[in-house]
Amino acid sequence: MGSRVLEVPGRKTGEPRRTPVNLLTLDHARYLVAPRGHTQWVRNLRASGRGRLLVGRRSESFTANELEDDDKPPVLRAYLKRWKVEVGVFFEGVGPDSSDEELRRIAPDHPVFRIEPFNGPGAPRPGSPQP
Repeated sequence: MGSRVLEVPGRKTGEPRRTPVNLLTLDHARYLVAPRGHTQWVRNLRASGRGRLLVGRRSESFTANELEDDDKPPVLRAYLKRWKVEVGVFFEGVGPDSSDEELRRIAPDHPVFRIEPFNGPGAPRPGSPQP
């Protein structure tokens, strides 16, 4: 669990775009949450459906599936519990102790992606240095 650098191909140029993200692990699943809403990295990830997480010289390729708003409350709650101090200002006063109804109200403004390792053709080996 913790900070990573997300690398996603730009939806218009195809050039790699990087941004820091917080990777959340919840019930053996991993999620990327967009605290600032529908940002460029969100639009790029929606368009490509895959990316890489970078930590130092290691990288991990993944595929991403966006959650429906009704499925977001437990993920948003866990995310806020872990990073509220850093990102709470972006959640309209909603916190980890808020009701599911309050979390559902803000869910459309905070995209959430479940990520899974991708080991298909062209994917780098997990942990291998990248050029």
